[in-house]
Amino acid sequence: MKIVFRIILFAALAALGIWLWTVLFPSPEKVIRKRLTELARTASSSPGESDLARLAAARSLAGFFSTNVELRVELPELSRYSIMDRDEIMQAALMARSRAGGLKVKFPDINVTVAPDKQSAVADLTVQANISGETDSIVQEMKFTLQKIDGKWLIIRVETVRTLSWRPQIYFRHFELCTAAGSFHS
Repeated sequence: MKIVFRIILFAALAALGIWLWTVLFPSPEKVIRKRLTELARTASSSPGESDLARLAAARSLAGFFSTNVELRVELPELSRYSIMDRDEIMQAALMARSRAGGLKVKFPDINVTVAPDKQSAVADLTVQANISGETDSIVQEMKFTLQKIDGKWLIIRVETVRTLSWRPQIYFRHFELCTAAGSFHS
């Protein structure tokens, strides 16, 4: 009876030790997912936000990025390649927050691949944004490249991902605009 009790006690202590290890030292994937979820929460805003709250949120948002970030954004309305520093990111976030009445950002699916050296990672995710007052959501596949800098996972590159439905959306949007303007040429 003592042996069975000792085996059960040992198994319980081992399970507690493993659980405690995963809580105190989470995997890089878990840390990155948590950080990106926090980024989405920080990027979201409420309609009646004060100027001070907007500034604090924009400054906090810039803290998720490295000192220089490479942006490769290709959307139907714009195409942009640039390198931005944290101040430019903060200014862009502040401008976006002041223009949009309210914004709800979510990353419903985050797939993280950590490099073997555990110092860099790629996160493939879907950005889902709802602007208050609009019925349609903005949905875009994105790819974030992160690097561990001074113990923190910071975003060093942001890219849009072309999906199979990306091109037809541009064509239909172009068709709608040209038809409405009366200038569609086949």
